[in-house]
Amino acid sequence: MLLTVFLFTVMDALAKGLAARYDTFQVVWARYTSQTLIAVLILLPRLKPVLKTRYLGLQLIRSAFLFAATICFFFGIVLVGLAQSSAIMSINPMLITIGAFLILGEPFGIRRALGVAFGLLGALIIIRPGGEVFSLAALLPVVSACCYAGYALSTRFLGREESVWTSFLYTALIGTVIASLIVPLFWTTPTLTDAGLMLLLGLVGGAGQLSLIKALTIAEAGAIAPFAYAGP
Repeated sequence: MLLTVFLFTVMDALAKGLAARYDTFQVVWARYTSQTLIAVLILLPRLKPVLKTRYLGLQLIRSAFLFAATICFFFGIVLVGLAQSSAIMSINPMLITIGAFLILGEPFGIRRALGVAFGLLGALIIIRPGGEVFSLAALLPVVSACCYAGYALSTRFLGREESVWTSFLYTALIGTVIASLIVPLFWTTPTLTDAGLMLLLGLVGGAGQLSLIKALTIAEAGAIAPFAYAGP
């Protein structure tokens, strides 16, 4: 989970830089498409069995959650700023912990309850409702946090039943298909350097996502969610 936090932080910084030169939809497309290319190359010898799933509907919903979280957060980075968006996004560990208790039946003892309470207090101090940070655009990272929590909880559920690589590949494929339908409207041909950065964006984001899926496969969502506070 700590590795996930580190990799997602690097991905967010790359996205912030690219979004200054290209439309946000194109940055999202680059993130998913490069991840899909890398995933297909890695999994090519066993692509067919990896694509088999007993929970196609849930895989699609889960992938849609992450795509929506990515779109909202990347736009939040552009409109609100990286630091402010990350601060607002810090509510997601609380949403995951509470959701894991209500939906997945994970334990919710006094320590987790106190963790949620102090986490909420810290988030409110950072966000400052009514202050300049909390604007209409600040709702984007709020929606992102909610969608990310839905993604984490559905990933935790599927982690009990499906291969890590199956969940990883479906997320990449669904995101790529949706983004590819949108990106022609906002396309700008990237420079060679920026094309390399876009590839790196997908590589880092994919590695972070794979690490997160693995973490949620072997540990309770409520137990590892607070480690997200290790981020900036």
